[in-house]
Order: sequence, then C-alpha cells, then structure tokens
Amino acid sequence: MAPSDTPPAERVRATAPLAVRMRPRTLDEVVGQTHLLRPGAALRRLVEGGAAASVVLYGPPGTGKTTIARLLGTVGTRHFVALSALSSGVKELRDVINDARRRRDHHDQQTILFIDEVHRFSRTQQDALLGAVEDRLVLLVAATTENPSFSVVSPLLSRSLVLQLQSLTEDEVRELLRRAVTDLRGLDSAVSLSGEAEDALVRLAAGDARRALTALEASADGVAATGGSVIDVPAVERAVTEATVRYDRQGDQHYDVISAFIKSIRGSDPDAALHYLARMLVAGEDPRFIARRLVVHASEDVGLADPTALQTAVAAAQTVELIGMPEARLALAQATVHLATAPKSNSMIVAIDEAMADVRAGAVGAVPAHLRYGRYSGAKKLGNSVGYRYPHADPDGVLEQQYPPDALVGKDYYRPTRHGGERTLHERLEKFRRAVRGG
Repeated sequence: MAPSDTPPAERVRATAPLAVRMRPRTLDEVVGQTHLLRPGAALRRLVEGGAAASVVLYGPPGTGKTTIARLLGTVGTRHFVALSALSSGVKELRDVINDARRRRDHHDQQTILFIDEVHRFSRTQQDALLGAVEDRLVLLVAATTENPSFSVVSPLLSRSLVLQLQSLTEDEVRELLRRAVTDLRGLDSAVSLSGEAEDALVRLAAGDARRALTALEASADGVAATGGSVIDVPAVERAVTEATVRYDRQGDQHYDVISAFIKSIRGSDPDAALHYLARMLVAGEDPRFIARRLVVHASEDVGLADPTALQTAVAAAQTVELIGMPEARLALAQATVHLATAPKSNSMIVAIDEAMADVRAGAVGAVPAHLRYGRYSGAKKLGNSVGYRYPHADPDGVLEQQYPPDALVGKDYYRPTRHGGERTLHERLEKFRRAVRGG
C-alpha cells in the first residue's frame, strides 16, 4: 500500500462516513482525553507546536488516536504521511524515510509519520525506524490498541513519549452524538434523537467514539428511508441489528444477566455461561467488571476443589488490562469455561465468613503465650515464645501444639468437600487435626 500524504486539514467529502466528517479539526473540538490535553500537558504542547517528539498513542479503539495524529500533522509546514502496519513493510518505510530526508535537506520541512496498528509491525520493521526517529528525521506518531511495553521494541519506546488514551465516558459519548446530530458536517438537524435512543447508542458505543457515530449514522439512514424524522430505540435496534441494546448497564438487565452468568458457572453449565458472557460483551459491558466477578467466584464457587481456577481468572483479568478488547474476550471465555467445568466447593467463603462472624461476636481471646513474638528484651519473662515447638524439627513436620486462642480450640472453620482437589485435602486435614490437637 502506498503511503497516504493527504493533507490532514483537507475538506472532507460530504459522502464520507459520519465518523470521518465529524473528526475534530482543532484541539478544542476533541472530546475526552482531558488528562493529555489540559494546558501544559505534553500532548497539547506537541499539537500546538511547542515541542517536537515522537509519540506512541496507546488506547482502545475509537478514542482519538488517528485524530490526534492528524492534528499533529497540521502544525506549521509539516508533511504528514500515514502508513498502516497491516499493509506496509520495510520498503514503504524506507521510501518514506528517504522522502523525509529530501524534504528536510531541500525544503527544511519536517515529516510526521503516522503508523496505525504499530504492534503488528515485526521487530525488523520497528528496528528500521530507529535511526530516523533518533535523528528526528521523522516525528513518529504510532498508534496501538495493545500495551506498547509488550508490543513495541524497547529502543523505539525509549525514543518516544508513551501516552495512554482512555475510553470515552458516557457523558463524552453523549456530547459527541448531540454534536453530530446538529452540526453542519454531521446530520445538520435533519433528524432528532430521542433520549432513550441516545441512551441505547451510548451503551452500544462502550466508550468508542467511532462506534457511536457509525451506529448513529446507520440509525439516521434507516429513519430517513422511511420518511421519519426521529431516531427512537426501535430505529437503533433495526440499524445495528443487535437486540442487546436493551441491556441496561445501570438497570435490571445488568443485574439479571450478571446473576444468570454467575449462577450458570456455579451450576456447571458452560454453554449458558458463555451465552450470558456474550450478551454482556456485545452490549458493551465493561470487561474489567466481568473479570472481577470471575476472580471472586473462582474462590467463592470453586476454591481448592481446583486451585488453578483462581490462577486462570486472575490471568484473564490481567489480559483485559494488558491487551483489552476484542482480544481479551478469548481469555474471559476461557476463564468462564474453566470455572463452569471445574469441581465446585464453597468451603472458602463459608470458612472465612464464619471466622469473621466469630471475631465480630467477640470470640477472640488472647494469643497463646508460646506463639507470641519473643525476640525482644524481656519477652521471655512474660512467657512469650516459651515452649514453642518448631514443626520442622519433627520428622512428620506436624506435631501437637495449641494454635488458636483457648475459646476456639477444636473449632473447625474450613470443612473441605470431597469434590476435586478437596477430596485429598479432606483426608490430609483430618490427619493434621488429629496430630495438632493430640487426637
């Protein structure tokens, strides 16, 4: 694919997609990313021409990475070139670098090189940029949806500012939609947007500006085709063909679906659990919320019946943070199926809740003297640590000794089931208790 050198500020055709027509032309039109665009912030200084540095823009889809790159290209007399890592290779990079050298030497013009999906470049392709970036022959603006610490080579990172963009808030998406409905570049008030339909589009967008504007445009086209003038919820549903816009992240559907999701996992039905997971993901539920619920229920519903369940759930949560959607859906699905098909035990939640209930009720008691800290002057006179028996000194590693306060001697909090890994624990724990309690 040949590099694009279309001037960023060129007038956009009226037939261009709504998301393209509404792309901000100035910093003041940018919605969101206030942490990067406030006065004095690095990105604002770059866009306003007060600094020159290569940047890596890291964030979810539809957060403004391409827009910011194009705004950087409008500063002064800079030459803007765009490449996509999906269809460009080392040859295209070298062509751009050679052209940038010619422009610098003969026209004193700096080149902005925007590379979208930079994480898809191989190490060799990324290394080919190092010299040009080091010498500021080009100012690199690289965009990625993946954590650059894992997807961009260290030498390139060390030569660039890494700026993380955030998903737009619901209020920010709402502002974009309202602007697009009334703006001359947008729908120019040819249709109006009902409050319920606006709510549906906001939920559907899930913080993605491009997704919000694409869905709005499809809804408006559908209404116009039938001679209508108001976009309502049915119009949105027809346009995006996803009935899941009815899923209300703040209402009954939110609680009903997450409840059904957890109960399907607890009930060992992976197919139902995947269905509810899909409903949440398609409706734009925050994947971090789903990941947190999986981590909780790995201990609450599986526990030590399968100790690897918690590891899988935590790994899924980390994947959500490191990679994000849509790739993280695979890790969430894997954790869901793992938990649903694992042997079940609620022994952990029963044990800790009973122990905490006893503590709240006052069943605490003094720590036995032989277990108290004894490494300070005068400790032995108080009996601290006197008589403590070191378990590793016994051939079996377990010996008779009182550990709980007097009031709780003989109290069993953890009662393992005979499911999965707890079957072995059940037998082992009986032996431990007999040895420790002198049975």
